[in-house]
Amino acid sequence: MTIKKATILGATGSIGIQALEVIEKLENWEIAGMSCFQNVESLADQAARFRPPRLAVADSAAASSLKKNLPAGYQPDILTGSAGYEELAALPDVDVVLNAIVGAAGLKPSLAAARLGKRLALANKESLVIGGRILMPLLRDTGGEIIPVDSEHNAIFQLLEGRQQEEIENLILTASGGPFRGYSTASLEKVTLEDALDHPNWDMGSKITIDSATLMNKGLEVIEAHWLFGFSYDKIKVVVHPQSIIHSLIELIDGSLLAELGQPDMKIPIQHAFTHPNRQNAVSDKLALTEITDLTFQEPDTESFPALKLAFQAGRQGQGYPVVLNASNEVAVSAFLQKRIAFLEISYIIEEMLEKHQPVDLKESDEILELDRQTRRKTKEFIDKISDK
Repeated sequence: MTIKKATILGATGSIGIQALEVIEKLENWEIAGMSCFQNVESLADQAARFRPPRLAVADSAAASSLKKNLPAGYQPDILTGSAGYEELAALPDVDVVLNAIVGAAGLKPSLAAARLGKRLALANKESLVIGGRILMPLLRDTGGEIIPVDSEHNAIFQLLEGRQQEEIENLILTASGGPFRGYSTASLEKVTLEDALDHPNWDMGSKITIDSATLMNKGLEVIEAHWLFGFSYDKIKVVVHPQSIIHSLIELIDGSLLAELGQPDMKIPIQHAFTHPNRQNAVSDKLALTEITDLTFQEPDTESFPALKLAFQAGRQGQGYPVVLNASNEVAVSAFLQKRIAFLEISYIIEEMLEKHQPVDLKESDEILELDRQTRRKTKEFIDKISDK
């Protein structure tokens, strides 16, 4: 039986850890490469278990530390820096590259996998939010494919299979509403970091948990869906669904609604990204329909949570606005996690950065990443100014 190989970029994060748990339970898979940023102790533990021949870390200091933590007799190639992550993404004998790198740093590894026509199991939103314009045409040219790992996009991917775009009226992304669903703007002025990190349904990393609380996570997913599925922003809708049982829906032109349901468990879309178009036995708990007591829906509150509205605007504008949206959000969320700014200031900072942006036509990854760097610098300067008051 043929053994399939996977590379896991961002192996020590929430998605990476769950992907390794999935791989262990699937038939005939092995790990060809793994990476982390600075969490070398965790990567060493993972590598000792899976024994991939190649690893990648942020820099030479991390590589030296990693070597010291690996078991005797195990001597993988250790790659470093951006070039190392790209090389790991482009290993010729790999069937699936799962990109769970956090942030804009994930763009070039996604492009590297795409150039070789790989299957990209994508959990790095930024690859599409800031680079969709160049990544999607590249995949079409090389015969590669993206299978999204986000539960919402994975749901829509499944629902669209075998259907013509002309049959589809709308794509409908569901949002849990995060920990502050129903809060007024006045109530949000009083929330703490600890409140924001207490997500009611999903176990995720701190950055994406804050994005869920602001609804920016859903805004980024709207831009992702535009590039992934080729629908205009007018045909992409968001509804708040607190139970997180329906992961997304499509509306057909005859008024029918098709939904994908399942447990709020990231292992399900991860498994699908590896096994598609085949199915294997579930690696996580199955949904018991008789235990569901409520499935409710409501419109998102874009007055109290303006991040979603800002993301729609940036996506429609193009011209570098999604890059500015993403970069300023990352810096603002980081500042919030450090308790330097208040919760409501996250969206305020993003809006300020978008207003200062001058439209630009971005055609290359280096141009995109340069705008990303400039935006981060300007956002940090702005935060320094308002946090010193």
